This record gives sequence, C-alpha cells and structure tokens, in this order.
Amino acid sequence: MTERFSAREAIALAGDDFRELPVPMRVFKPDGPLSWQGYDDSRRRALTRTGEDESVVCGTAVIGSTRAVLIAFEFGFLGGSLGERTGDRVEAAYTHAREHRLPVVSLVATGGSRMQEGMLALTQLQRVARQSALAREAGLPQIAVLRDPTTGGGWATLGAGADVILALPGAQVGFAGSRVRPPDADPAAYTAEAQLAAGAVDAVVREEELRETLALWLDLLTTPSTGPVAPPPALSAPGLPTTGWDAVRRARSPERPRAAAYLDAGFSRRAPISGDRCGGSDDGMLCGFGSGPGGRTVAYAAQCGTATRPAGYRLAARLIRLAGRLGIPVLTLVDTPGAANDAQAERQGAGSAIADLFAAVATARTPVTTLVIGEGGSGGALALAAPGNTWATPDSYFSVIAPELAAAILKRPANEVRATADQLRIRPQDLVELGVIRGIV
Repeated sequence: MTERFSAREAIALAGDDFRELPVPMRVFKPDGPLSWQGYDDSRRRALTRTGEDESVVCGTAVIGSTRAVLIAFEFGFLGGSLGERTGDRVEAAYTHAREHRLPVVSLVATGGSRMQEGMLALTQLQRVARQSALAREAGLPQIAVLRDPTTGGGWATLGAGADVILALPGAQVGFAGSRVRPPDADPAAYTAEAQLAAGAVDAVVREEELRETLALWLDLLTTPSTGPVAPPPALSAPGLPTTGWDAVRRARSPERPRAAAYLDAGFSRRAPISGDRCGGSDDGMLCGFGSGPGGRTVAYAAQCGTATRPAGYRLAARLIRLAGRLGIPVLTLVDTPGAANDAQAERQGAGSAIADLFAAVATARTPVTTLVIGEGGSGGALALAAPGNTWATPDSYFSVIAPELAAAILKRPANEVRATADQLRIRPQDLVELGVIRGIV
C-alpha cells in the first residue's frame, strides 16, 4: 500500500508557492444539519489531529511553470469525507479556476460522503460534478491524482471525471470502499494497478516522479496551438510500389518503421493516456499528447500494426474529444490490417466503438491530420482517418479490405490474390489519383 500523505504533504509533493483560497463561511447548528449527536466532537478531534478544519484544502500552486488550482483532500479529517462545507470549498476552487483560466489538479484521498450529514452530504456529488462539467465546457484541463484511498463519490466525480487520471502505486481505488464490499470481493481489484489494467486510469506514477509528471501534463495541455498539423515525413525512402501486391508486401515488412518510431521522431516529449474508461485497454493504439516542432502541443492517436480492438477505438475517440475541448490539433497514424473481429471483440462492442470514432473524427473541433504509415485495412483503418486531410508514406497501402479477404469474398482462388490487389488500386499513387488521400510524404 502506498504511503498516506496529509493534504499539505500532497500539495508540497506536487508544487510550489501554494496560496490557500479564502474559505467560504457556512454556519452549522449544533452537531450539523442532521443534529447528529457527537458530530461536533468528532470535528474537533479531527481538527486537533490534522490541523485542518475541513476535509479539503484548496488553493493555487505553481507546478513546473504553470499555476494551477489544487484541491487536496485530508483523509485524516473524518476519512476525507465530503460534506456541505467540502462542497462549498470545491465549488469556490472551481469558480476561481474559471475566473482566472487555470487548470485544476485534484489530489484525491477520500472515503466518500459523510454519514453525519446524510443525504445533504450525498448531494454534494452533484455540486462537484456540475463544477467539473463547467470547467470542461470552459476548456480547462482537469487532472486527478488518486491517493490512498480514493473511493465512493470522490472517485466517481473528481477522480473518474478528470481528463487525465494518475494514481499513486498501491493506492486503494474503487467505488466500493473496504467496509462495504461483498465479503468475497478480491481486494486486488480495488487497486491503482488493477484500475490501470481495466482502462480506468491513465498511469500509475511514483511519488518522486509526480511533480515532474504533473508539470509535463500541465505544460502540454495549456500550451496554445492553432491550425492543422503537417504530416510527418516518411522515415523510409523506397520508391513507389510498382504493383498492388508490392504495396502490400512493403506495408507488411517487419523492417518498416512503425508508429513508435514516428512518435519518437516527431515529439521531443510525450505524455500518454491509456484505457477506454469502460473496462478495457489496447496496447495496439498509442494515444496521448506531445511537444512537436516549435514546442507546439499535438494530440496523437497511432495504430501499431495490430488488429485494433474496441478499447483502442474508444481510447482514440476520447483523445480526439479531449483535444477538441482544449483546442489542440490532432495527428493520427494509420497502421492496422483491420479491426479485431474475434468473438470477444464483438462482445466488447466493436461496431459501436468504431462508429463512435467515426463520429469523433467527423465532428472534431480541432484540425485532424492523418498519415497512413503501413497497412490501411478497411473501416478499421478508415475510422481513424481525417476526411480530406489524409496522407500516405510510400511503404503503405489503403484498401476496402485486405486483398486476401477481397478474393475470398469474390470467391476467387488463392492464386488470384495478387491480381485482386492490383484491381483494388491500393497503392499510394492510386489513392492520390482517386482523390482518397491528399498526397504522398
């Protein structure tokens, strides 16, 4: 289990020059809104133990070179629970963020809603969710750092509702806290690492790397960027393919540069996101934000040459929508034989995931540029391609379907696959002539 930091220790871990925001005043009658016997005594003991008069500390701090609003939970104060005064302070912090155009970093450590305030405590989740939504509409980045523990409504609002979700190693993370889970629940499922594997967290970050990681994210997500991205240059320099099958052979060559090579060449710094937020992840889809030429921030979604799974499509759609909200242009790299079509992929909603990515690209609020760097297999590749702004490398092809499968659909023998590849006109130069792509890099 990760070390439990106090709110102010977590703030010191994340940034410098912390300036606490004014505290909204709320006067309670004795023992709170429910007249819960002993509530005032519990609060006094929590104050003595932690030095805080509420479960959250809010202010601004400098992280790297960016000033941000910090919302830090104090778990030692009644388990970091959310009550009406907690909601007041979180709302005031978000209001300050919107008024001053500052990103929001939440350092979460909470057991959920406060029992001593009953339903009035639970409704604070609606207040917090609204503030998060208003920040989203305003185009302000929100980053959550999940400390130990992050459960209940704190996880389901400030945690899971953030644009980027980081977690400390070994932190307990889950909607159900340890006292309310089924007796046969596997505790390993309620960890930061398990949530990462399930696609609910973007990265698990060690305490000593947190400040640097937050600084990178804030720098990337708050750097103004306008206009479309130029397609990267090809990393190999073969002549154009002479036949359709030659194009296929080149695209499938194990020596051909892959997505990772293009990302390494194009970005001096990168910060990846991970997971579809629906229980899945796909190592064959690399998504994140990077610092491109001139220090310009670019969002990227890159296929890695494997059959793309539903989680990969949902991840790419999430990236494109996030980039749109933050005003960041997008680069997509197409390289897949097609969408995964096994039984599991169908059960995971392959069709709806691909449809959602088509919609995300079609309605993107910032320019999308696409480079086909290898195989462009059917709709599983086209879903990631920008209409009217797709380019190709000389060692790539784009086809309605793989030539072997096209021949099978047409009931042709295996010895006609190469001829079928020619008929499909899948070479880069064919695609330019047909008007499918803008050009060859």
